[in-house]
This record gives sequence, C-alpha cells and structure tokens, in this order.
Amino acid sequence: MSETTNVLTNEQRVKLVQDQKKQEAFRNTMLSISGVLLFFVIWEILALSGIVDRKKICDVLEIFQLFIVKFTDPNPDGAVLLVNVWSSLEIALCGFGLAIVIGIPLGWLMGWYRGFDSFIRPIFEIIRPIPPVSWIPLTIVWMGVGLQAKAFIVFFAAFVPCLINSYTGIRQTKEVLKNVGKTCGASYFTVFWKVGIPSSMTMTFAGIKVAIGNAWATLVAAEMLAASSGLGYMILMGRSYGRVDLVIMGIVVIGALGVLISALINLLENAVLGWKKL
Repeated sequence: MSETTNVLTNEQRVKLVQDQKKQEAFRNTMLSISGVLLFFVIWEILALSGIVDRKKICDVLEIFQLFIVKFTDPNPDGAVLLVNVWSSLEIALCGFGLAIVIGIPLGWLMGWYRGFDSFIRPIFEIIRPIPPVSWIPLTIVWMGVGLQAKAFIVFFAAFVPCLINSYTGIRQTKEVLKNVGKTCGASYFTVFWKVGIPSSMTMTFAGIKVAIGNAWATLVAAEMLAASSGLGYMILMGRSYGRVDLVIMGIVVIGALGVLISALINLLENAVLGWKKL
C-alpha cells in the first residue's frame, strides 16, 4: 500500500483524499438517517402495541396527518401552522439576534480588556444564574405582553452562552500570536481586531449554537404572555384541550426548526472558519 501511495501523482493523491472524505460523509449521513428511522420505529411500536396508553401517545401517522391538516385548519388553537411557525420564529430570532449583537462583542471586550472585565463581571455574575422565566413578571410590568416582552425573555436565555463563549474564546488567544502582532508594530486594538477575534471564533460559534438551543427551549415560557399564536401557544392549547397529538406535533416542529437553524449556523461557521482548514 505504501509503495502504491508513493507512485501516485499529486492529483491522484488529492482525488484519493476527496473520495475518502465523500465515503466518510456518506457513511455518517446513512448512520444519521438510520438513527432517526430507528427512533420512529420504536415510537410506532410503543404506540400501536399498547405498551404505552394511547391517551398518552399517538402514532407517527397521526402526527403526520395532523401536520398536513394544520396547514389549513386553525382549530383548536385559532391559527394555522405557518402562522404559528412565523410567530415563534419572530420571537425566537429577535431575542436570539439581540443576544448575539450584545453578548458576543461584550464577551470579546471583557476577555481582552482586563479593566472592562473587572467593571462588568460583578453585574454579569449577578444576572447569569437568574432563570429566564423568572423575568416574566418584571417583563410584563416593563413592556406589557407584546413581541418586545417575549423577545426579552428569549434574549436572556441566549445572552449568557453568547457572552461566556466569546469571552472564553478570546481569552485563549495564544500569547505568541499577540507578540507577533506587537512586533510588527500593530496597536493593542489592531491585535484585538485582527488576532484576538479571529482566534476566538470557534468558541464563539459554539456559544451561538448553545444560545439558539436555549432560545427555543425558552420559547414556550415566552409565549405564555398573552399569546394568540405561536408553537408554544399551540402546545399550551393542546394541553388545555387534552390533544396529545397537537402537543407532540408542536414539539416535533420546534425540534425540526431547531435542527434547520443549527444547520444554517454550521454552514455560516464553515464559511467564516474555512481558513482554519487550510
């Protein structure tokens, strides 16, 4: 095998590596699909065999049929599926986007400038352990029960991981890289902008992924504030009417949208951090 590899041209070596990567990607994709299918098979067996009471779970086909029906039927929650999806996306993405815009730069500044870190850290350490749901009463007093109030709840859920990961990422910048920048005559801010931030992006994107998970997890609580539509509201109505199928479908849709958003974040990460693969 080593003799064969030695006589390969550069183009053949590149093609060999590309083929191996394609085979590995295909294998991983098939394993992922197999895992999802196995999950649905076990779900169907539990639902149809009677192992779990039918009042507590419904089969996959019922969920799929309800999914199709909800595109045109607003009952029992008063809104069709696309309206609920858009309402939830609007809340989650507003809060999530605000957390990125505020949390990530704040984490970078705290991690790079020690004086700024000493000034902000005590306030952050007080806010960090407070559960996002506990802000609901104050949020109602401050902002009412509209979109701003719901996005504010989601913001607190996503803000903490954005700040912590960007802070940790920039603190892990190698001293040798900083010293090279200083040796070349770069100012402290230039080193921060061109060395610190790029080196922190891996941890920063990890924080963004955690943040979007937290944002979706807080969505149901946020939509308790006098909502008239949304996936969280639909789930609450399903609970009120004893519609297990509606509750499960809402959970599945939230999970599917979370997977889609995470995939988009992964694409953005690969585009931004493509230079690390060189």
